[in-house]
Amino acid sequence: MDAQSPSTLTATQEPALEARGIGKSFDSSRILKGIDLRIAPGEVVALLGPSGCGKTTLLRIAAGLLGPSEGQMRIAGQLVADGTRHALPPEARGIGMVFQDYALWPHLDTLANVAFPLRMRGIVKAERNERAREALARVGLGAMADRFPGTLSGGQQQRVALARAIVAEPPLVLFDEPLSNLDRELRESLALEMGALLRELNLSAVYVTHDQAEAFTIADRVAVMLGGEIAQIATPERLFADPATPEVAQFLNIGALVDGEVRAREFQCNRRTVRVAELAQGCADGPARLLIPRTAIARAEDGPLKARVARCQFQGDRYLLHLDFGDEGRSLVCPSDIPAAQGAQINLTLNAERLRLFAHA
Repeated sequence: MDAQSPSTLTATQEPALEARGIGKSFDSSRILKGIDLRIAPGEVVALLGPSGCGKTTLLRIAAGLLGPSEGQMRIAGQLVADGTRHALPPEARGIGMVFQDYALWPHLDTLANVAFPLRMRGIVKAERNERAREALARVGLGAMADRFPGTLSGGQQQRVALARAIVAEPPLVLFDEPLSNLDRELRESLALEMGALLRELNLSAVYVTHDQAEAFTIADRVAVMLGGEIAQIATPERLFADPATPEVAQFLNIGALVDGEVRAREFQCNRRTVRVAELAQGCADGPARLLIPRTAIARAEDGPLKARVARCQFQGDRYLLHLDFGDEGRSLVCPSDIPAAQGAQINLTLNAERLRLFAHA
């Protein structure tokens, strides 16, 4: 039986995906540590993190290619995994998948590629071809049903893979780093196209990537995964404005993390003082880390912080200053309208509203 359509799911308000306490261990190595995740119908969530953080393992559990060691997962309200006791096979989950290399059959034309999942379900040829043509039309390739994958551009192949993933109207589509094998310029343009298309189609999706710009372009919310856990999940804007931990800020490369101490609502480091009265509320005196986003910084005659210019990089319409803070190797790249000599010590003034203060655990 075919999966419910996204419109039906929206009406019933069942989450497209709901994970509760999902854990996964291989021998003595714990890869996932109690993952909780809820994806609304029509929402795209990116799993973003470095290699080995567990994002691909979580995707494979959602796909039915792995079973969890603990926890439950539901797709469109249907229980698909319950620890080691129950795991629905991939073909019974009714989901769509888009792979790294698109996995298109080179000997089949576009129509046959898109119709292939319906063929595996035993749907008669006339019906599956009609539905495949409808799916191709939805992704803007209605006129290319007779073309073979080798004659299509990378963006067109991507659309064919997406059409195949949605042809059965799945409640959830899983994307396994579909742009990772492309060069950066093409990846950026296809990410823009993919993001627009997913919103136009109102798809529910999990999108795995290690590329921050790609995740921010495509997803409604981004789950930053570090060490087998979701360290923070929020909109891209919220992640940048208010990272939950220094580790999230460091992974996203938001700015420089400077070690120092909080004393009487002031942050002290390298014999300089930054007033952090509002930030320090609820933060006890003692060791702390100050996050200085690159957009929070400006040159000044006598600012509260000093930095050494490690490098000045001309960008055409601006300069990028690579700055070092103190003796601990903390660095920051920030824009500037004017150049600075390598090795120069410059004073900096800070926009207090953009700073973040983290107490040491």
